[in-house]
Amino acid sequence: MTGFDNLKCDNPLVLIGCGHMGGALLRGWLAGGLEPDVVWVVDPDPSCEVMKSLPSSHLVTTTEDVHSGPPRMIVLAVKPQVMSEILPLLSDLAGPDTAVLSIAAGTTLATIEAAMDQGGTGGKGAKVIRAIPNMPAAIGFGISGMVAGRGASSGDQALAHSLLGAVGAVVMLDDEKLIDAVTALSGSGPAYVFYLIEALAAAGEDVGLDRELALNLSRQTIIGAGRLLEASSDSAAQLRRNVTSPKGTTQAALEVLMEGDALQNLMKKAVRCAYERARELGKEA
Repeated sequence: MTGFDNLKCDNPLVLIGCGHMGGALLRGWLAGGLEPDVVWVVDPDPSCEVMKSLPSSHLVTTTEDVHSGPPRMIVLAVKPQVMSEILPLLSDLAGPDTAVLSIAAGTTLATIEAAMDQGGTGGKGAKVIRAIPNMPAAIGFGISGMVAGRGASSGDQALAHSLLGAVGAVVMLDDEKLIDAVTALSGSGPAYVFYLIEALAAAGEDVGLDRELALNLSRQTIIGAGRLLEASSDSAAQLRRNVTSPKGTTQAALEVLMEGDALQNLMKKAVRCAYERARELGKEA
């Protein structure tokens, strides 16, 4: 049993959008045992290499080209800005047992449900699930926040959990309002870490290291710290204390970062801005 066993050729999985995140999901599904012939990919400008693992007839440019029975699940992996173009097409594709899993930031359950209700009979009363995965899903180390909409059965949620779990951890949310917070924290979070590497490298250059060496030291420091955190039973706070010798170099640096909660307040401001933008995207959809 792979968690995908209720996906069949006549009730397949349809992935709409195969960019960075859609491709990461598809790669994880196939690696996790999903049979290629139960997947259809809809993308007008395909560039994802992993798509070549599917039957060529299952790589199509529009939803009208999906020739199978009603999908068991439709996964929306498109940018929020194009959701308004995609949603009207889904009702004709869906059947009474079809569930929709959206990973688009900002587009609410209500927006997707309303669009499905206004379409063909297949979309009436559509069962919708929202999730926000993040980019480490590309290597199986992502984390997704997931929330179920009206009528999404335990079977729908279990399938969505399996699809997301193929690329990392999954946390269940009991309130859709938390999705925007998840987007701001873990969805956008990898970019914050990558920028931290850039900032550390710039600081290294400032004290005399050449750029390539500073980048290598910064990169490996973040990678090593992450792996240590994963392997340790200690909290991040305790690991920080373990590194910090009294009156040592680390304490001198932390006194700057922690003075007046400077770094913490900056991160709060950054995450708050991302959160507000996620909310704006929902209003623009």
